[in-house]
Amino acid sequence: MFRRDVLKFIITSSLSILSAKVHAQSRTLIEVWKSPTCGCCQDWITHLENNGFEVRYYDTGNNRVRAHVGMPQRYGSCHTAIVEGYVIEGHVPARDVRKLLAIKPKAVGLSVPGMPVGSPGMDGPQYQGRQDPYDVLLILGDNHEVFSSYRQN
Repeated sequence: MFRRDVLKFIITSSLSILSAKVHAQSRTLIEVWKSPTCGCCQDWITHLENNGFEVRYYDTGNNRVRAHVGMPQRYGSCHTAIVEGYVIEGHVPARDVRKLLAIKPKAVGLSVPGMPVGSPGMDGPQYQGRQDPYDVLLILGDNHEVFSSYRQN
């Protein structure tokens, strides 16, 4: 009986450790640079965390980082992030970040220029359900193409 209990303990412990490792590996790290006073940036971070990302953020602003990583200013927004070598600028939905990481195109990253109402982080109760149309852009150096479009039905 003792041998069976020990074996059961070893198997259960091993499965728990394996499960914890798989869960930890499934949470992709994304680093975000933002203003310390920007509430919509914090709301976007919450959106990412709620969609399985591990977020590390820096309240130092994002202009210097944006320039350093090669995101053209015209695609700028209120926060800049880096995930697996890609730049994510502005209120990009988590599903588009996941899609980018799955297909791995040769690109700088994704951008939602400006701060469109209804995008993740710009969708709080103060906007009363308003949804402005916007595009997520795939940034290809100085050019771009539409990666995803969000339009109210």
